[in-house]
Amino acid sequence: MKRIFSSFLVVFFICFSTNSLVAAYSSDPEKFISEIINEAKLILNSQDTKEMKAEKLSIIALKTVDVKGIGYYTLGKKRKEITPDQKQRYEATFEKYFLKSFTSRLTDYSDPKISVLSAERVNEKYTIVKSMLLKTDKRPEVKIDWRVYTKNPEKPLIRDLIIEGLSLARTQKEEFASILSSNNNDINALLQTLEEFSNR
Repeated sequence: MKRIFSSFLVVFFICFSTNSLVAAYSSDPEKFISEIINEAKLILNSQDTKEMKAEKLSIIALKTVDVKGIGYYTLGKKRKEITPDQKQRYEATFEKYFLKSFTSRLTDYSDPKISVLSAERVNEKYTIVKSMLLKTDKRPEVKIDWRVYTKNPEKPLIRDLIIEGLSLARTQKEEFASILSSNNNDINALLQTLEEFSNR
């Protein structure tokens, strides 16, 4: 499970970077994803150190991904049982875990070739943007669907990534549920696991 999740994260965040010339992202979901992908090529092919790349990627991810929403979704029903103090600690811990999960791997990648194909408006809150990670000598072609949250139509946010039919958010939710189940449903055990990963 962890190996699958790690692979999803690599593809998920291979598409993030920063470009000082761009003041804001498009409110159109398809253009929004295209802009992020195009910027990624600049940062991942730059001469910046891994640390600098990771820092830039983290900043842009916090602007374009609904980290808080993903965090609560992956916590499942447990989010309704925890105290306000535990909820606050979870939000901060999950954000660090989320960012560390991809920055520790992503900066080894360069020149990702992802083609945005189309967009399908599911309802007023969600649009699915379809794309393809083009094949190379080292990897096959991979179908990638981006779930873009558009409750605020002026500020789209990424809520999930579906790779060849498998949901990143759902996979992570299952992993967290397994940790809780193995520790008598104790939220502190999950928090400790996430903190240990983030601090190593």
